[in-house]
Amino acid sequence: MDAFYASVELLRYPQLKGLPMVIGGGRRREAEMFARLQAAYPEREWGPDSLDRIPVDFFPRLKDYAGRGVATTATYAARQFGVGSAMGLMKAAKLCPDAILLPVDFEEVKRLSRLFKSTILEIAPVMQDRGVDEVYIDFTHVPGGQREGGRVLARLIQKSILQATGLTCSIGVAPNKLLAKMASEFNKPNGISIVRPDDLQTMIWPLPCRKINGVGPKADEKLQSHDIRTIGELAAREKHWLIETFGKSYGAWLHEAAWGRDDRPVETESEPVSMSRETTFDRDLHAVRDRAEAGAVLTKLCEQVAGDLQRKGYLGKTIGIKITFDNFEKVTRDQTIDVYTADAAVIRRQAGLSLKRVDLSRRFRLLGVRVGKLVKVGTAEASAPEYIDGRPPRPPKDKPDEHTDLLFPELD
Repeated sequence: MDAFYASVELLRYPQLKGLPMVIGGGRRREAEMFARLQAAYPEREWGPDSLDRIPVDFFPRLKDYAGRGVATTATYAARQFGVGSAMGLMKAAKLCPDAILLPVDFEEVKRLSRLFKSTILEIAPVMQDRGVDEVYIDFTHVPGGQREGGRVLARLIQKSILQATGLTCSIGVAPNKLLAKMASEFNKPNGISIVRPDDLQTMIWPLPCRKINGVGPKADEKLQSHDIRTIGELAAREKHWLIETFGKSYGAWLHEAAWGRDDRPVETESEPVSMSRETTFDRDLHAVRDRAEAGAVLTKLCEQVAGDLQRKGYLGKTIGIKITFDNFEKVTRDQTIDVYTADAAVIRRQAGLSLKRVDLSRRFRLLGVRVGKLVKVGTAEASAPEYIDGRPPRPPKDKPDEHTDLLFPELD
């Protein structure tokens, strides 16, 4: 879907179409907005039916934002200034200060996400869900799916989604998921791009290695240190060299990816491997002065994860935490217990024990809780302890940190 979160807002506020806009920041407070509108324009009646008449000058601007939030997405007009997803809003404000800033409407996003996916399933039933705004589709056996190399079916999907939701999407058609993912970015918004097997050298190899889904910033930095910047340059390296340099598994995968090879099927059903919750604080917390606040946040995150597990019918046994310090250094700790659980108190205790293995004498800006190694409630695995070779799990290698043990004695 094209700039999905922003496009959802443009359905509500069509007067903002074509303007730079960023989605992120605080919560939606429509009642407060209507009250401010009534005070500013008392001669009119304001409510949910008058959103398209709100003057453009009334909307908040990015330059007036102050906080720690990040951009969920940005319109293509804002992206021209360098604003992108996951960028800090304060940084985005420097790039495009006059961009309009709106919060996410999660309920409407989820509703339209379900709607566009159900629309696709009526046309092509083999679909893999890839999150709120993206799917993979296998239309090998869809009648007429191969006409014009798939372009006819892609047009039908675009037209059907537009009619159902009012939103546009961009589609990449290719022999496999790896290439289709790259192709979907070629012609945004509302584009169709087709990559055939003999297009590899002309369409794929000139691209930066970062365009491969699975090559992150650190891997790309290492590739560039070896003078590998494009996918073509990556393809020119011997497989054995990549394995020696990047490891057996990742090196072999890099070689296959550079040559456009990907045999992963489109999976219509998949089980989650973990569930997590995290929060970024409005200010960096200090382990001494903010001990009560940090403990309360940890408890709330554990309760939220437990609620997610219970609502979706899962249990987990690997429980861990994630910390991002004020210098953006990230640390994770986890441990595996011998029974599966979705109990908030159990998760809280184990998360606390994991947290005690981190030096919290530094300020931190983010705290998260994760439960992994999930099984469905009612399965055989969920009803008995899981030991490896008949032995219970090994205790964590690292011992409790003396700073955290002293500052947070209640974390156990």
